[in-house]
Amino acid sequence: MTDLPTIKQPLRIGTRASPLAMAQAHMTVAALIAAHGLAPEALEIVPMTATGDRIQDRALAEVGGKELWTRELDAALDAAVIDIAVHSLKDVETLRDARFALGAMLERADPRDRLVVREGIAATSVADLPHGARLGTSSPRRAAQIRRIRADLEPVLLRGNVATRLAKLAAGEADATLLAAAGLDRLGMHAVGTAQDAAVLLPAASQGAIGIECRADDGGTLALLRAIDHAPTHRSVAAERAFLAALGGDCRSPVAAHAHWCDDGMLRLDAEIFSEDGADHAVGHALIDHDDAAAALARRLLGDAPDTVRRLFAA
Repeated sequence: MTDLPTIKQPLRIGTRASPLAMAQAHMTVAALIAAHGLAPEALEIVPMTATGDRIQDRALAEVGGKELWTRELDAALDAAVIDIAVHSLKDVETLRDARFALGAMLERADPRDRLVVREGIAATSVADLPHGARLGTSSPRRAAQIRRIRADLEPVLLRGNVATRLAKLAAGEADATLLAAAGLDRLGMHAVGTAQDAAVLLPAASQGAIGIECRADDGGTLALLRAIDHAPTHRSVAAERAFLAALGGDCRSPVAAHAHWCDDGMLRLDAEIFSEDGADHAVGHALIDHDDAAAALARRLLGDAPDTVRRLFAA
């Protein structure tokens, strides 16, 4: 346990109200209790419905992007209605408001995607899917990746929380879908779907990572969060987000990036950028051994990419 800084109690923990987001908030509570010996009543979870949760019939890239996941939590944090906000970092804008500080990341879970198929289809990988199968997703990255692997597959829009997407799959709105392994595991759905090789379906930047923000001028809360920060996760995810920042683009730009620790202790960043239809791409990797390494990889991929890819980014 650490010496507890002087903080307001109860500490109010803002989160989206979805089952997955609530599970992540409870993980944060458990980490804070373990690190500081806090009593459970010293922590209060404050659930909120994000704009992104209300919109179910369109891809969020068409109506505002990732800020639709963070808008309500940001407003509550800025107004001191909550003291910290817990996020799936994959859903958080790369460039954040300077009023907020990313005080901690919990240890990253499995960053891979899992393929889930409807009843009657036997497939454990994208390559196994029947010809012309409909794969439900709202992710430009996943849509481009599956088109690159199998041009015959048809991406169809599939939105909602995990339970909603699984229900839509069971109802026949798609033949298969891809879901984050980390989210399924955090919901206790360990047997749902089949994990896909990250070398084939490179994950999204920050996938599997939970980020915890507070107000940048709140030194007491920052000190509290520092004790639950998982440094290897923080360094790897920071490299992925630095790559995205240098790359430019927006949430409509298909991009995959994953940093992982090698056996020799080096941090390696693998990245890939795509055209919208997945037909063209640029791929590469870099060892993150200096401050500009991730940004240098972004510049190199943009230089190597055909115009169909490069025009989707505004570095």
